[in-house]
Amino acid sequence: MKCKTFYYLVMIGLISLVGEVSYAQGPKDSSTITYKNVVRYNLSGALLFGFSKYIVLGYERVLSPKSSISVNFGTAALPKIISLVTDSFQTKKEGKRKGFNVSIDYRFYLSKENKFAAPHGVYIGPYYSYNHFENEKQWTFTNSARSNEITTTSNFNIHTFGFELGYQFLLWKRLSLDMVLAGPGLGFYKYKAAFTSTNDLSSAQKEQLRSALEQLLVQKFPGMNYVFSDKKIDADGVLKTNTVGYRYIMHIGFAF
Repeated sequence: MKCKTFYYLVMIGLISLVGEVSYAQGPKDSSTITYKNVVRYNLSGALLFGFSKYIVLGYERVLSPKSSISVNFGTAALPKIISLVTDSFQTKKEGKRKGFNVSIDYRFYLSKENKFAAPHGVYIGPYYSYNHFENEKQWTFTNSARSNEITTTSNFNIHTFGFELGYQFLLWKRLSLDMVLAGPGLGFYKYKAAFTSTNDLSSAQKEQLRSALEQLLVQKFPGMNYVFSDKKIDADGVLKTNTVGYRYIMHIGFAF
C-alpha cells in the first residue's frame, strides 16, 4: 500500500506541474506541427519494481487526428525478497528473477475535450496487458539439526482486459508525459509454484512453505492481498482467480 500511495502522490504532483506548463504554452494555432509517433518509457513500473529489472518501452502511432494505437513491450521482474521466517523455514537467498510485459491499447482522443490534435489530450479506449514473472528462491530449515535446503520455483501470469481513461501532455513540443489515470478491467491471475528438497518434507511442512510463498507474493506485488484475499495455493502448487483488474501507468517519451 505504501508503494501505491507514493505512486498516487507522484501522479498528482506531475499533473499539477504539467498543467501549469501546458497553460503557459497557450492554445494551438494553425501553424503548429502535429507529430504522428511517440516512443516512451514506462516510468511507473520502474518506480514500483526497480529500474534495473523493469524496462518496458512503448510506441504510439497516430492513425487520425482523433485516434491512435499503442504497443508496449519489455523485461519485467518482481522485486528482491524481503526476509521471511516461519516456524520451520527461512528465506536464504534469491535465485533467478525474470519476466516480461506486453500490452496494446487503442485510443480515442476526445475532440470535445481537447484543443489539441492526437496524441495530445484526453483519451479513452480498450486495452490488453500480459505480465509473466519467473522466480527462484532458496530456503533453509529453522528448527532442525539436519542440513536441508529447499528450492522453490514459481511462475506468475496475469492477463488483463479493460477500458482506460488517460491524458497525454506534449511539453515543449516534443516531450511526452502520458498518464493512464483509470484503467478498470477483468484480470486473470495464475500462480504456480514447485519445490525440491534434499530431504523429504512432511505434509505440514509443505503446507507451511506454500503459505510462505503466498506471503512473499503479497509483499512483492502491490494489490495481490486483495486479488488473492480468499485464495490458497492448492496441493499442486497452483493459485488462480479471476477478478477485477486495474491499470495505472505513467510514461515519459519523445514525439516525432
